[in-house]
Amino acid sequence: MTLALSPNLHELAQRRSQNLEVTLLWNRRAGTVWISILDVANEEQQAAAVPRDCALDAFNHPYAYLAA
Repeated sequence: MTLALSPNLHELAQRRSQNLEVTLLWNRRAGTVWISILDVANEEQQAAAVPRDCALDAFNHPYAYLAA
């Protein structure tokens, strides 16, 4: 799933480790938090909504939240 950037979507944090880029996003209007993982090597992107109170944990352990 690719998240379309909009004026309501704000990047809270981003990190890159080898070929993976992890981004934590907040949709101000909807009040939702998203985690996005981009595999730079093959340009595959995955994203999932996460509970707001788990945002930092999702940023540190994104695959745990993508599987849920």
